[in-house]
Amino acid sequence: MIDKIISIIKMDFLTKNDSYKNWRMILFISVLTLVMISSGHSSDNKIFRIADLNEEIRALKSEFISQRSELMMIKMESNVINKLSKRGLNRSNIQATKIIVKK
Repeated sequence: MIDKIISIIKMDFLTKNDSYKNWRMILFISVLTLVMISSGHSSDNKIFRIADLNEEIRALKSEFISQRSELMMIKMESNVINKLSKRGLNRSNIQATKIIVKK
């Protein structure tokens, strides 16, 4: 029992003649570990990118809402009349007439 522990500590399993199998397994596990670490970093970067895009979406939505409300205020009939009255145009006293075209 003590001999096995000492051989593991000395790493005899890596220096013996049949150690080629052990080196292949260690290399395989090392490559898998590197792939796993790389995958973890990639997923973290994607999560941060998604969070940044969601923040940008919220900002654009709020800007859209403010622009839409500003446009609605500009399009109101009373605002249009006030702006045109400064240029000398007034509301017509004659009611609009509907034109019907018959074929």
